[in-house]
Amino acid sequence: MSTNIKHGKYGFLIDVSYCIDCRACNVSCSVQNNVSMTSTRIWMKGSGVVGEFPNLQSYTAPYHCMHCTDPSCVSACTVGALQRDDDGIVQYDDDRCIGCRYCMYACPFGVPNMDLDERFPLIVKCDMCGERLAEGEQPACAATCPPGAIKFGLREDMLAEAYRRIDEQPDKYINHVYGEHENGGTSTFYISPIPFEELGFPLAGETSPAYYNRLVTHGTPTVAGAVALGLTGTYLTINNLKQEAAEDAAEKAAQKAESGSDTVNEEQNHAH
Repeated sequence: MSTNIKHGKYGFLIDVSYCIDCRACNVSCSVQNNVSMTSTRIWMKGSGVVGEFPNLQSYTAPYHCMHCTDPSCVSACTVGALQRDDDGIVQYDDDRCIGCRYCMYACPFGVPNMDLDERFPLIVKCDMCGERLAEGEQPACAATCPPGAIKFGLREDMLAEAYRRIDEQPDKYINHVYGEHENGGTSTFYISPIPFEELGFPLAGETSPAYYNRLVTHGTPTVAGAVALGLTGTYLTINNLKQEAAEDAAEKAAQKAESGSDTVNEEQNHAH
């Protein structure tokens, strides 16, 4: 299926009310990335049973990388394995990754995961199926979703569509587009009939911690250099003090030996 999308910042709109928990998105992701179902880049979050009897219902939602505007994972990565490109996609380079897991700690959405199929696992995350985009195709999850719960297009169009649906059916959806402001804004948007905390979504703040991450990670070489310089100075100072003390002790020993020799000579002269 062709995307027919103009070049620009891409985005997802995921409508929780459409999802039927068929897991077709998981299967398509597994096939596209040639990985097992345990290492797919998309997984499901669910609400469990909600409502009051007899009007009981449960909801599920496909969940993957939010592709943040100012990604915390990118700022936390010390080796540049994570980068946000011109299309708004947070890309991952496994050739650079050293498996430090800083990105896992930094992401407020809990997205980066370990590749459990590998003996020495690195990170796995959604990249919007870059290879498919290059061929004019939609990401595998969006192209495969039977009920159309996952919609893909330009970011601004996806956000506009989210508000259009909420405005047209205010009784169906809560008045909240998840991802518009969370963590400073993302490129993956959700709309839902129930509060997102009931789906297990993290309540991420509206300010991305990326700035503070950069202060730490970008300052690490400087701090490390300063510490190393300080330790080197301390080491040299201690060595100099030791050397001076040794020289002083040697000089005193020499003076004492010379003084003792003079005393012996004087006693011998008196004896004669």
